[in-house]
Amino acid sequence: MTPVDHKEVGKLMETYFEGLHQADSAMLRDVFHPQLAYVCATEGDELYLDLETYMARVDGREPPARRGERREEEVLEVAFASDRLACVSARMTMMGRDFHDLLTLVRHGAEWRIVAKVFSYVPRKD
Repeated sequence: MTPVDHKEVGKLMETYFEGLHQADSAMLRDVFHPQLAYVCATEGDELYLDLETYMARVDGREPPARRGERREEEVLEVAFASDRLACVSARMTMMGRDFHDLLTLVRHGAEWRIVAKVFSYVPRKD
């Protein structure tokens, strides 16, 4: 893919991480596709949500930033399958958990958007 695609996905991921850290559903709506599939694959906590249900959960949580949690995240891999499809593997820590996210991105108009967020987590070991 082009350097522009890489830059756009990098910007999307920065907004994604900051939106989660701030629990800012307006910011997150800028990165999620309207038809988002949100899937928690952690055994015993399986969950399948649509965008609106997930945004309501984000709105109801205390932001990690407000609790004084520092941002801790990393993009592990970005793979472009075509000019309209990409996959991002990322990890982050928040709310006492280590998360591993597999994000499927598609073109939505002229922008990249996360259409599927599938993740698992383990309690953080401090």
